[in-house]
Amino acid sequence: MCGPSVSELPGPAVSEGRIWVALLEVHDLHVSFRTPDGVVKAVRGVSYEIDAGQTLGIVGESGSGKSVSTQTIMGLTRGARISGRALFEGRDLLTMKQKDLQGVRGARIGMVFQDPLSSLHPFYRVGWQIVEMIRQHDRSVTKARARARAVELLRLVGIPQAERRVDDFPHQFSGGMRQRAMIAMAMALNPALLIADEPTTALDVTVQAQVLRVIKTLQQEFGTAVILITHDLGVIAEAADDVVVMYAGAVMEQADRRTTFFANHHPYTEGLLASLPAYGGERERLQPIQGTPPSLITLPPGCPFHPRCPYVMDRCRREVPPLAPAGGQPGHLSACWLPHDAEDRERVRRSVGGVSLPVPAREPR
Repeated sequence: MCGPSVSELPGPAVSEGRIWVALLEVHDLHVSFRTPDGVVKAVRGVSYEIDAGQTLGIVGESGSGKSVSTQTIMGLTRGARISGRALFEGRDLLTMKQKDLQGVRGARIGMVFQDPLSSLHPFYRVGWQIVEMIRQHDRSVTKARARARAVELLRLVGIPQAERRVDDFPHQFSGGMRQRAMIAMAMALNPALLIADEPTTALDVTVQAQVLRVIKTLQQEFGTAVILITHDLGVIAEAADDVVVMYAGAVMEQADRRTTFFANHHPYTEGLLASLPAYGGERERLQPIQGTPPSLITLPPGCPFHPRCPYVMDRCRREVPPLAPAGGQPGHLSACWLPHDAEDRERVRRSVGGVSLPVPAREPR
């Protein structure tokens, strides 16, 4: 991912003297699916919130529950067993009637999926699909006005010759242009929240940067909140204000972006950062996390990360650590039995794992 180095990250935004009311509040979300092999516990007790105009990054390996958690609040996981709350503008999306939820999807919450080629209908022109999405929510808008809006949106996301390309089919767009078209469609009705699910996957690094720039520009223009789902920490460094680190369907660590990179607590977050080429100073080899994620049908006892953790203790194998405050930063939570004090944590790491915490990239003065 081409973006700023970790040492160039700005600090979290601070708004003095102003109380923010969260646009979306997800509380204790559980999602499971029955399969012939057993119950898949895809999401286990996930909680987070996002304010208007902010970007929340959800990061983790494949199968960690990132996409399922957001698809569930959009009503896209039919057949799943769901519990918890997802309050959007004060209304619970999980208990909302299907008709009301359809009015929220697209109009108040837009969504960009991972594969735009499968999200855009191959038999219909790109502009026609944007027009139909607009008129689905507001039949008072004429086709001419909706088409003019489609051209405006394509131009806004950087599609060249938008007046002509509006009549092209999806296969006539490159991968990056299709992703931009999906962003244009998602932003057609100026939603309050945009969910971008792996929007830069399978794109080259220059196009990745362009897509992220488009999302950031639209966010600044419309004040939209963004949930950015990714496995790429370079994308997190580029765009996120706050970060949720997920593993095996649960939140392992939650903090603002600076704390995630410079003062993280959980060994899983440490492992993700240690696998970055630029993290830890001069190195000849990357440091991958050993092992593989556990089955969501038969989770290990205790901490789900303990089979892969270099600092595993007996307690980790028996007891599930709660997501509790860690460190001195407000809102910094971690689900780990390691001490919260940095010096004590370093001592335990050396005594248990025989290794010290990798030296992070130097924080700017």
